[in-house]
Amino acid sequence: MAYNAVEMKDWQISEAAEKNMPTPDEWQEKLGLTKDEVLPYGRIAKLDFLKIIDRLKDRPDGKYIEVTAITPTPLGEGKSTTSCGLMEGMGKRGWSVGGALRQPSGGPTMNIKGTAAGGGNALLIPMTEYSLGLTGDINDIMNAHNLAMVALTARMQHERNYDDEQLARLTGMRRLDIDPTRVEFKWIMDFCAQSLRNIVIGLGGRMDGYTMESGFGIAVSSELMAMLSIVTDLADMRKRMDEITLAYDKKGKPITTGDLEVGGAMTAWMRNTINPTLMCTAEYNPCLVHAGPFANIAVGQSSIIADRIGLKMFDYHVTESGFAADIGFEKFWNVKCRYSGLKPHVSVLTTTIRALKMHGGGPKVVAGLKLPEEYTKENIGLVEKGLPNMEHLIGVIRKSGINPVVCINAFHTDTKEEIAMVRKAAEAAGARCALSTHWADGGDGALELADVVKEACEDENEFKFLYPNEMKLRDRVNLIAREVYGADGVSWTAEAEAKAKAFEADPKYDEYATMMVKTHLSLTHDPTLKGVPKGWTLPVRDVLIYSGAKFLCPMAGTITLMPGTSSNPALRRVDVDVNTGKVQGIF
Repeated sequence: MAYNAVEMKDWQISEAAEKNMPTPDEWQEKLGLTKDEVLPYGRIAKLDFLKIIDRLKDRPDGKYIEVTAITPTPLGEGKSTTSCGLMEGMGKRGWSVGGALRQPSGGPTMNIKGTAAGGGNALLIPMTEYSLGLTGDINDIMNAHNLAMVALTARMQHERNYDDEQLARLTGMRRLDIDPTRVEFKWIMDFCAQSLRNIVIGLGGRMDGYTMESGFGIAVSSELMAMLSIVTDLADMRKRMDEITLAYDKKGKPITTGDLEVGGAMTAWMRNTINPTLMCTAEYNPCLVHAGPFANIAVGQSSIIADRIGLKMFDYHVTESGFAADIGFEKFWNVKCRYSGLKPHVSVLTTTIRALKMHGGGPKVVAGLKLPEEYTKENIGLVEKGLPNMEHLIGVIRKSGINPVVCINAFHTDTKEEIAMVRKAAEAAGARCALSTHWADGGDGALELADVVKEACEDENEFKFLYPNEMKLRDRVNLIAREVYGADGVSWTAEAEAKAKAFEADPKYDEYATMMVKTHLSLTHDPTLKGVPKGWTLPVRDVLIYSGAKFLCPMAGTITLMPGTSSNPALRRVDVDVNTGKVQGIF
């Protein structure tokens, strides 16, 4: 049944739907799993992916459906909601369907954006567990990541306090001669805490650590989360865990987790993260949750592991990419699919009238403030002027050879004339189009979307990458900037270009993925530029290295790995009913 999404809060819909949510034992029977493939965690469960993959290895893969979006407003345009709605619509048709979404970060959940559980009747449940730690993956990543910082800073202190002979005799360690000005790693926590971006640690005496500048990032920006998205199994994770670059020595040589002999302990902390968590939509369609949301510097995808399981278990598997198609889809296309070897059938481009109006020159949209009336009343002119952003991103998807489907994620304030204009433009640009009211109506509101996506799945496609693996870093960046973002070219700072040349000269970096870093609020590096800007150049100011994940990350613009908490965050409205113990106020 669909609940009244206008009158009920998301947490209330989740609470109502949870009354009939299948138990882990019921999921085992419903999905045809064996008892040892289901690992119960209270009301939910993890799945033993190796056992499932091994048992189903000869079963043909289902249809692979990716969900992305046009360039969003700061409010987001509902990729998770659309993913849940599409699963519900296909489920209503009686088709075998499941999906994979990412675990939300506590930072946005307690801030402005809220959880990533979808919304209305297109919601992932149980919402409280999903939003507040789930089965502990992010906590395990925090512990493993911070353990590397403990090992690094302790080693720096001991090397300062002892000479070479004492160091060898007392600790059995050789001197690494770490350069305190070239420590690349920082600490992490899973909240938005701007006061911790830049700090000084080790104040006090010689036994109180090594005094130096440091800082915090948000947990989901950790390289370990990026690794979880792309590893194939525990052995792959263990190997990568020794290859993470933490700092450099005074001669410029990388200092890795392997040098500090901490990779094994880090893997021990993360051993349980390798298995996805099984959840479901408010209409009880199964959905795997694995890896996290950060799509700026990381890949921003649900994991390859979750997709591999889903494609074996379901005839239709829906997976979500972070941010808009210029970032999330581009990384799905050129990184995730290259690593996984999986061929997608369809990409769903989530589109809202609200976002198109913003791109057409509408007033500034500010998270936490009331929308200006231009967004809640018919304005054909703004919609028409904003259409090029959608048309551009349809073109990006088509360059991959994947079939695009535009999903008009409907709000109750959208008018028939506005919707008709978007549909006409989408079809003219080479995409199928469907109107979906899944937020208000659940699966019943997503039947058209389900039918259109199924039809698109039946078409053959000629999937191809944007660039070959042999292409060098600067050429890749130039191609992405021109073909995906619409830039005229790329400019490099002297420091960034020197790093790029060094990476290009070393053959071992040829296998590293190119992980672009820029704002999600514009096709450009400047979040204030909307629509499809022309006559601009992408500035690359630095290139970061994630040597465990094997990413080279060109930095365009200024990106912080630790967001800030707003003046009116959601944490003010989250509480617990002391009589029932149930959490209220999460949205």
